Amino acid sequence: MALNITAGVLGTEAEIAENKLGLAALVLLGLAHVVGNLLGGCVCIRTKDDLHKASANKQLAVCSLVFSWIILAVGFTMLIIGTLSNSKSRKSCGFSLHRLFSIGVILCFVHGLFTVSYYVSATATAREDRTNGSRSASASA
Repeated sequence: MALNITAGVLGTEAEIAENKLGLAALVLLGLAHVVGNLLGGCVCIRTKDDLHKASANKQLAVCSLVFSWIILAVGFTMLIIGTLSNSKSRKSCGFSLHRLFSIGVILCFVHGLFTVSYYVSATATAREDRTNGSRSASASA
């Protein structure tokens, strides 16, 4: 979450100052996504039947993961466009793309919420799986 907040703040500063802090925001957004996915681990649902049988935590984890990827793609695109529009070599563009940059900044914060949601629900799913695994092992013994 801290990386997403920092990315959003840097993005806001880049928009105000019209400098290349947008690149730092892009790097931090990508880093936040990688860290969130690594810490959350792998939570997969392969079939529709698996989806119906999955716990609420697992369903939330998968849903949060999908939305975090979508928000990453859109936010990353908006930040790239905003960074390019702030570059000095693109002054002759003719129209302002600052609104797209603002949307990218907002999506940094939203991405943080979905990444935290993924981490918490994926951790809860792993805990449930360990608990269910130890119960079934003790029941069969």
